[in-house]
Amino acid sequence: MMRHLLLPRCAPRAAFNVQRSSSFGASVLRAARQYSIQPTAASDSKTLDIDPRKLVIERTGKPKALKDSKDLVFGANFTDHMLTIEWDKSTGWHEPRITPYQNLSLDPATCVFHYAFECFEGMKAYKDKAGKIRLFRPDKNMERFNKSAARIALPTFGPTNLIDLIAKFAKLESRFIPEERGYSLYLRPTMIGTQKTLGVGPPGSALLYVIASPVGPYYPTGFKAVSLEATDYAVRAWPGGVGDKKLGANYAPCIVPQREAMSRGFQQNLWLFGEEEYVTEVGTMNFFVVIRNKETGQKELITAPLDGTILEGVTRDSVLSLAKEKLAPEGWKVVERKYTMPELAQAAEEGRLIEAFGSGTAAIVSPVRSISWKGKVVNCGLKDHEESGETTMKMKQWMESRQYGDEEHEWSYVCE
Repeated sequence: MMRHLLLPRCAPRAAFNVQRSSSFGASVLRAARQYSIQPTAASDSKTLDIDPRKLVIERTGKPKALKDSKDLVFGANFTDHMLTIEWDKSTGWHEPRITPYQNLSLDPATCVFHYAFECFEGMKAYKDKAGKIRLFRPDKNMERFNKSAARIALPTFGPTNLIDLIAKFAKLESRFIPEERGYSLYLRPTMIGTQKTLGVGPPGSALLYVIASPVGPYYPTGFKAVSLEATDYAVRAWPGGVGDKKLGANYAPCIVPQREAMSRGFQQNLWLFGEEEYVTEVGTMNFFVVIRNKETGQKELITAPLDGTILEGVTRDSVLSLAKEKLAPEGWKVVERKYTMPELAQAAEEGRLIEAFGSGTAAIVSPVRSISWKGKVVNCGLKDHEESGETTMKMKQWMESRQYGDEEHEWSYVCE
């Protein structure tokens, strides 16, 4: 039994009024953002890095029966094995191990339970037509994983070393990936502080583990456009906070506002920020809108900037890259800027809001039908019989082509 093994975004919600009239206040916000982006890692001392060459594999003696692909529920079924790597401040990273999937055993005083020393990633492995297993842009996941860990004083690691291990793990569990298009293996790298203490300080020990869950298409019967409630009474993230990091502590506070929105007939929250009502994210996804510019008539793909309050989504970055590659040559403008809910509402009233969608690992893209804001409905360009806009559909197709290896591209990492 391992020494540290466990049973099984949205920052804390609080009203936050930003005073922009004061130059002092502005300088404080700038300083806060800079600190948030450049934290100090727990593993800055020269200790051992993760070493894939030391991997120990213990195969299960009781392989699980495969579920019918149509019965897969996101995050409910898990594979035979798990990857674990322990860390301590004196020696660094221990030997990596792939073992049968099992519970973790942690002392009740373990710091993850008391002070939320926990961060994670969400990524997928895909099976191409030749049966090869592929990861999608794992370098971006590892970059963000390190940033998240460093921000909460957990150890960092060599990105390529962990990618190597995750690739081996995904290949070992490849039988769980159904052959049908749209299916994949969802991978959840997680890091927790494991020091037994009620004192508040950098953890002296940690556990990095990876588990996997076979998943089907987010919309098994095709795209379903969602309706949003613009949320200004609760704040997802704020300047200088940790909304740009993938921490477990960001997610639980999202649930109550989401339940409130659902009680009024909406699927998700559209998180607004400040008196200006800046549009930030939708649920736990980044948010995009397609608007026709009022002065030039040019189509613009717009999303909020990475200002420290927006999660640095891998899918977000992929959408922006694809747009610059494929839409910009057609005359589109691809923009990362602050924009407000009143601006969206005006564009909708004038017929210039063409479509809107969320982006994230689970769904790739999620089309939006409407936004409820201040007692009125802001329509996002879809006709009654439509479930997705043209741009949203194209993004999904372009992305899947690279995820499944139909188009050979540097974003697709073949597991060896």
